[in-house]
Amino acid sequence: EIYDSAHRHSPLVEEALVLAKYRDLLYQFVSTSIKTRYKRSMLGVVWTLLNPLLTMIILTLVFSQIFRITVENYPVYVLSGLVVWSFFSNTTSQAMVNMAMGGSLLQRIYVPKSVFAVSALGVGLVNLGISMIPLFLIAIFLGTPLTLNILVMPLAVLLLMLFSMGISLILETAAVYFADMLPFYEVLLMLWMYCTPIIYPPEILSEELQALFKLNPMYHFVMLFREPLYGGTIPDASEWLIAIGFALVTFVVGALIFTAKSNEYAYRT
Repeated sequence: EIYDSAHRHSPLVEEALVLAKYRDLLYQFVSTSIKTRYKRSMLGVVWTLLNPLLTMIILTLVFSQIFRITVENYPVYVLSGLVVWSFFSNTTSQAMVNMAMGGSLLQRIYVPKSVFAVSALGVGLVNLGISMIPLFLIAIFLGTPLTLNILVMPLAVLLLMLFSMGISLILETAAVYFADMLPFYEVLLMLWMYCTPIIYPPEILSEELQALFKLNPMYHFVMLFREPLYGGTIPDASEWLIAIGFALVTFVVGALIFTAKSNEYAYRT
């Protein structure tokens, strides 16, 4: 086969093709990460089930009893938001950690640079699936009606995955050049969480603040995931279009930024 440098694919397409070629390596990254995480934990998979439940109990006690936030079936409301937020925050943070820890690997052998972000996404998806178990059990226990509208929840997850991947690629690129990116992002995540209607209903805010908060992409992803389960309804088409726009734009921008600088990563990590 003759290689013609004049007919190279774009960096974005090349990265996707190479990642597909190295899919076995990607599987090993995800598998090893999951095994390592649960092997080091005494509770293993049980902790993935208990963690959102314990957080939900604490938040329910604090916000429904102390701050008197009155939301019907509040445990289901808050847990459905926490599941989404945990997936996003853990996936994007872990992508940066993977890149930092994999820097020496990039210097020794060739691997697709995006494998660190994609593997973090894969691990996050497994954990999300496990976290859905206590979510549905709590919903059933509290008498939340489960309708066929929950079948659209995977579409909400898909859009969340695209958005998370785009953010992960941007953060990985930034982390290569700025060593303090991870602690800075952890502070940003805390602020971002409180600007997202996870532990409170948006209705308690003024109309002006509600309009401002809707500029937050996670606002829409949480609503798309929560409403089919908690409210038993499918969100309006406008909500889906906004979420699709945020997901696609963020993913494309993140991929373009990441691939534009990918040749430098092995020398800077």
